[in-house]
Amino acid sequence: MSIPLLAYAPSSQNQRVAGFELPGDEHPKIYTTDATAATAEINELIWAAYRQIFNEQQILVSNRQLALESQLKNRSITVRDFIRGLTISETFRLRNYDTNNNYRFVEMCVQRLLGRNVYSQQETISWSIILATKGLHGFINALLNSEEYQTNFGENTVPYQRRRIISQHHLGELPFARFPRYDSYHRQQLAQLGYFQAKAPLAYRWEWQKPPYLKAYQVISLATLYAGFILLGVGAIFVILAYYGVVSL
Repeated sequence: MSIPLLAYAPSSQNQRVAGFELPGDEHPKIYTTDATAATAEINELIWAAYRQIFNEQQILVSNRQLALESQLKNRSITVRDFIRGLTISETFRLRNYDTNNNYRFVEMCVQRLLGRNVYSQQETISWSIILATKGLHGFINALLNSEEYQTNFGENTVPYQRRRIISQHHLGELPFARFPRYDSYHRQQLAQLGYFQAKAPLAYRWEWQKPPYLKAYQVISLATLYAGFILLGVGAIFVILAYYGVVSL
């Protein structure tokens, strides 16, 4: 028996407040298939979905899901099904789920699927329990089947960051697409595996070392080598001077 989603109190985030501002460049563009869309518009919608789910840092050719794209273009699946296919794909699991703990992964998925930040640590814990008990597929389905997702995006709209700009602030919120895909937890795991070796500063690591003593046969060999170079140099000088008639050999 799976554990149901624990209750948490939603805070007064910006997306829960009705907006009266005029649409502008700072507002997200809504991509939807509610109207009859041309092929170019469907392609824009597909890439908008990739930017939303895989983030700007992960838009790679290897992350494309060509089968899902074909089904969406043929209207065999809805936009919500396409979003589900992207988030449960092997590439999404590899680049996001495997490189984060459950708390960080929950925060990322709430941002990318519900278009907002988590309300509190209690919500993060609640969704983390769903992730731990139902697995990745069950967690993604719970988000996509939630009333919040259905109310804001429905079956045919690509999720987007809702109400990002706060007019009372001199700077808007940072777009979710610019958030790093993993935090210090992943770096700590790599350090424990030995990928990062902490080194002292160069000024503290430098030590004077006494040059090693040469053995007798090494000294004789080096002296013979240097003497040979000197004789060759003197001989070359005499040849050049003899060529110009300065000396005679």
